[in-house]
Amino acid sequence: GIKLAAKGKLDIPVLYVPDTMKMCEAVVAVSVMRENGESWHYNYYAESSKTLKSVVVGKNGEVQGILWMYPVHGIPEAPQQKLVPAVVRCRARQRVERRVEVLLTGLDPGVTAVPAPGNSAMVNTNQPAKVQDEVQATDGCSATEEFLYELQYQSDEIKSQLEPLVGMDLVQREQDTDSGVIRLIFNVVFAPNKQMRTRATLRVQHTTGGVWKFPVLFIAKHPEVDDVINIEAVGLNKESIVGFKLTSQTR
Repeated sequence: GIKLAAKGKLDIPVLYVPDTMKMCEAVVAVSVMRENGESWHYNYYAESSKTLKSVVVGKNGEVQGILWMYPVHGIPEAPQQKLVPAVVRCRARQRVERRVEVLLTGLDPGVTAVPAPGNSAMVNTNQPAKVQDEVQATDGCSATEEFLYELQYQSDEIKSQLEPLVGMDLVQREQDTDSGVIRLIFNVVFAPNKQMRTRATLRVQHTTGGVWKFPVLFIAKHPEVDDVINIEAVGLNKESIVGFKLTSQTR
């Protein structure tokens, strides 16, 4: 029963208040017809019926109304809290592996969502894992049977710089049978090529739709000194010369 003038605008508010960590789906249906009940005169052809599904056509071929359908996906996200970020650090031009633990709340043992208590937490154990030869960098989202996870960066520029230097794998999953809290353990590989200090966000999504976010801090300190060059003086006001070679590891 809402009247809208020609070329007018209509805002349709959609309210989403999730009480479970489970995605909900709905459809917003908007129908329009002329205020006087008359039809629109339109050259409507039978061939157009497949493409103009939103048009309601009467027996006389005139347009009686228009119906729009807008799908809506409600994705619940755990409340943002001031969590202590997991810190992954090493010297530039070195490589380190760390175990990072995250706790996912709001899921019961049967994977059916329950009201989220909002106490998601993060722990960084800083336990070194077995060293590999290369960084297994993730590209976009990495998936398991139940979870999608990815590292999100503050900008595309930071992403392009840090993404080739960081690898992440989900190595262990545990769930408390009483509370339903899920503990995920990730193996994070960091191999920086220069000094940096960058924040990222670990985004974890369950197949039921719930989303959790955890802060991660990557720190690369000054690299170790490659070598020490000693130049001994041969006398006052005389030059002392020492030679050394530099080898480029790239083209």
